[in-house]
Amino acid sequence: MKAKKHGSFHQKHSLGQNFIEDETLLEQLADLSLVTSQDCVLEIGPGFGALTKPLARRAKQVVSLEIDRTLIPILNVTLEKQSNVRVICGDVMRTDLASLVKECFGEDCSSLRIAANLPYYITTDVLTKLMNELPQAQSIAVMIQKEVGDKLLSSPGEDGYGPLAVMCQYHYNVVRALDVPSACFNPPPKVDSSFMVLERLETPYVDEGDEAVFTRLVRSAFAMRRKTILNNFTGCCEDKAQAMELNREQAASYLEAVGLSVQARAEELSLEDFAKLSRQLQSL
Repeated sequence: MKAKKHGSFHQKHSLGQNFIEDETLLEQLADLSLVTSQDCVLEIGPGFGALTKPLARRAKQVVSLEIDRTLIPILNVTLEKQSNVRVICGDVMRTDLASLVKECFGEDCSSLRIAANLPYYITTDVLTKLMNELPQAQSIAVMIQKEVGDKLLSSPGEDGYGPLAVMCQYHYNVVRALDVPSACFNPPPKVDSSFMVLERLETPYVDEGDEAVFTRLVRSAFAMRRKTILNNFTGCCEDKAQAMELNREQAASYLEAVGLSVQARAEELSLEDFAKLSRQLQSL
């Protein structure tokens, strides 16, 4: 569905609005989203509803959260024949997603899936929020900048390996389902995109003991890139809730107890390394 068919609507660069129009591609994306007739789908950033339609044909229910008020009347018309779709105007970063899902789907939702087309500049924040607020989601299918997709798949020592990659790989099987060239969007963004599918693991990738401690440890370890974990654990962390509050001697003993050098940096550690360190912290 082409943007020019929607009257006086103008894309807002501040919202990172780029729309896919190719119906064959949209059907392919809906298939890759893993949605079945048993699933409730939370869609973030429906735009004109081009992907919403094929999602609705596959899903039990769809709730589409759109930040742009000027798109709501267009969505209501576009989706008027989709009786299993509800459109809500709201900012994903300011919405209590757990409450929204409970209110819209109620007890009738045994399987939740998420589909999202995210502005590139808030990808990390939105993915983090989704992981934290909707841990019951079976999958997250998301269109993001190709470079960010690379980061989600990155390994220790590679560019882009950071807390987002660690936490995503800890919770999900992360797959680059499809690369989407910029020419597929209207207007074309300056970079290519990747359609990433994060499928929730039945159990976390590693045995970390207490997940809250593991999460806090990872964020603290990456507090300042290129600093050693020792310095990050014992230094000042901007997020006080994530600070490990260890003195230098304690931090060094924890690292050495699991065979890690006091010169180690977070970007060098695997998920297994973080899990070992997490269990060690909990045992003392």
